Amino acid sequence: MLNRFRFLSFCAICLIVSPTYIYGQDGAQTAADYLEIGDEIYFNQRAFEEAKNYYVQAVQLDPSNVKANYMAGKVHLETTNKDRATGYFLKVYELDPDYRFDILYLIGQGYQLGMNFEEASEYYQLYRHKYLKDSEYVGADRIPVTMVDRRIYECENGVKFKTYPEGYSIVNVGNRVNSEWHDFAPVVNENETMLIFTTRRKNGNLNQDVHTDNFPFEDIFMATRQDSTWAEASNIGDVINTLFHDSNIALSADGKELYLYKDIEDGTSDIYLSELKSDSVWSTPKSVGDNINSEFSEKSLSISNNGEVVFFSSDRPGGEGDLDLYYSLKNDQDEWGPAINLGKEINTEYDEDSPFIDYDGKTLYFSSRGGMGMGGYDIFKAEYDSTNGNWTNIVNLGYPINTPDDDIYFVGTKGGKRGYFASVRENGMGYTDIYMVSVPYVDIDSQERLGPKNYLGLNQDESGQKAVDLTINVNDYDDDTPLDATLQLRRISDNVVFNVAKLASGKYHVKVTHSEDAVYLLTIEKEGYLFKNITIDLPGATGEPQLMTRTFELNKLRVGLSSILRNIYFDFDRFTLKQESYTELNKLERLLLNNPGMRVEISGHTDFVGSDQYNIELSVKRAGSVVNFLINKGMSPTRLETKGYGKSRPIASNDDEQDGRELNRRVEFKILQQ
Repeated sequence: MLNRFRFLSFCAICLIVSPTYIYGQDGAQTAADYLEIGDEIYFNQRAFEEAKNYYVQAVQLDPSNVKANYMAGKVHLETTNKDRATGYFLKVYELDPDYRFDILYLIGQGYQLGMNFEEASEYYQLYRHKYLKDSEYVGADRIPVTMVDRRIYECENGVKFKTYPEGYSIVNVGNRVNSEWHDFAPVVNENETMLIFTTRRKNGNLNQDVHTDNFPFEDIFMATRQDSTWAEASNIGDVINTLFHDSNIALSADGKELYLYKDIEDGTSDIYLSELKSDSVWSTPKSVGDNINSEFSEKSLSISNNGEVVFFSSDRPGGEGDLDLYYSLKNDQDEWGPAINLGKEINTEYDEDSPFIDYDGKTLYFSSRGGMGMGGYDIFKAEYDSTNGNWTNIVNLGYPINTPDDDIYFVGTKGGKRGYFASVRENGMGYTDIYMVSVPYVDIDSQERLGPKNYLGLNQDESGQKAVDLTINVNDYDDDTPLDATLQLRRISDNVVFNVAKLASGKYHVKVTHSEDAVYLLTIEKEGYLFKNITIDLPGATGEPQLMTRTFELNKLRVGLSSILRNIYFDFDRFTLKQESYTELNKLERLLLNNPGMRVEISGHTDFVGSDQYNIELSVKRAGSVVNFLINKGMSPTRLETKGYGKSRPIASNDDEQDGRELNRRVEFKILQQ
């Protein structure tokens, strides 16, 4: 282990040396030093994101270092960009197939989290065969075959859900609420004027120190709605928040009762209640009582609209799995009665958490690691049959609400028009973000769907029109040969995602049923090529079939290649990134993560309004906004060069706003080193 002085000294050196100097050294020795620093940060300081940077750099300097590849993959699975772990584990398997008994399983995990379910199943099956062949092995890296079978089942489900996505509109609630840190557990009152959630952000946190995992402590924040948007969220105050972990878990319909989760000294957790005494004054939290709280942990809770029933999760003994859902009825003394397990209809041998009882009093939403899931926590829906006294119609809400990672903390709204939940998404701001979901209309013929058309039970219309059939060809720019790539199509106005089916090598098909003309964002990615985010105008469906074909070409990555970041948005005379920019920025981050040796120039450009000097300064600030975003996501500053060209390089006429000046207010990137 490095001593503290050597560790800090080496870190200081790493911050000031140039990449050329680093690459001029003995790569293997420098990689070993980086690996040692990564281990110090990972195992002793538990700062996983910082350790990840050192492991990635170690692999970059010495791709043959087996441990560096393994640790880079491991820490990716434990932080963000989890699918990125696949490449590192594949390299470990190539260099030393016996390095870890579970290496094939880990490769499968990476593929599953990247929604490559067929590849994931292949590696899970390979691991399963190895497990059965070497049944005498008892090492700590031995994954039980029952867990492997569960993963294979999840992948089978994932293929089905991905092939038939539900017509959900999923929208990030924006940067007035979400941060680059963990934001989760949203709760709203019945008229959606109050949003309370838990965050681990540093700004506004009552404790400026960090927890043992090097993230700030959990604090509860609140935002109020102003017209159609949420105001800037702020700390709810020190009556509710302490210097340690505090999390909200439920809010009564009138917004006057807030239920809280608090850690107890012995490592368990209990549920507390605080009441709103005036517009901004909350009472001191009090325990909800011993029939709900126990000597074990209670994690989440939901209260019925009439205040007579609560549903909550607990890991107390006697359940079906580690974490089960229970309910309790209020008695004549206005106290909560004994806790009753919801039974095997809802609870599985895996964890169930985050219940939400809808305003109708009979529809229960909850998250589960079991059931017909596709990985991690999935959000499910069940209905209570009061005649027979059991839960029925238990369904997975499907993709794209659910993913192979954790999707949890769903709460609905009065009238059933919207819901809120927490997830990690491509257009997110960092870790877990809060999203709003609704179902505006059906986009896929009922014959093609899995189960009910609308698992959320939200209002929607069926157009009854014939679909627009779009064929997409993807080719190599240099030789015009077909390319197998990863495609996603979503409608920009509401973020509804569509299934893109592969017809042949480089040939894809998507069907859209929507009565109005709309703009769609098509994303195309392939390893070794520059990604494309293209906007496509599609006509509304009519009574007649409409066949369309579009062809796109991808450029191989090479030094000197430049591209406009076409979906980076700035207002006139501003350099603050808009929420719509995050999808493009996360694609750029992913490109850099997939190519650890790449260095790029980020350049800003303006329209012709203003002086030369002012526009140079503004363009530098715009490029700097992109660079700062990437640095805040953990990218090394040595890989990013900032340039501002002002108005000197227009790509369109400056005569009008929409078709000229707006296009000239842009950010580009150019590959300087690969």
